[in-house]
Amino acid sequence: MVIQPVHRASCHCGSVVLELSLPHGLIDPRRCDCSMCRRRGAIVASVPLNGITIIKGEDKLSLYQFNTHTAKHYFCSVCGIYTHHQRRSHPEQYGFNVACLEGVNPFELDNVPVNDGVNHPADR
Repeated sequence: MVIQPVHRASCHCGSVVLELSLPHGLIDPRRCDCSMCRRRGAIVASVPLNGITIIKGEDKLSLYQFNTHTAKHYFCSVCGIYTHHQRRSHPEQYGFNVACLEGVNPFELDNVPVNDGVNHPADR
């Protein structure tokens, strides 16, 4: 049996706590320039849907959807921090806010690419 590295992530106030299975570290860290991502400014990375477990505060998560209503963006209803979203381009994955990971400073990440969310492939 292989032990998978489990990482903890939380919103600012601690009302929402997630466990993430990241056996290969941060996969595909990126920014996006869609209308939502430009405003929130988060660096996100991806995990499979079974790679996130909500261990505290599921009742504190608020859901926001826009445009095609395919992606599901989750925020703490207490402090407003974006924690994760089910991706539109890869609905079998969650994107998560790298800044919510314990012990990770997103400003220390180098060369984070920006995806073209304005011209999203699902809009074609």
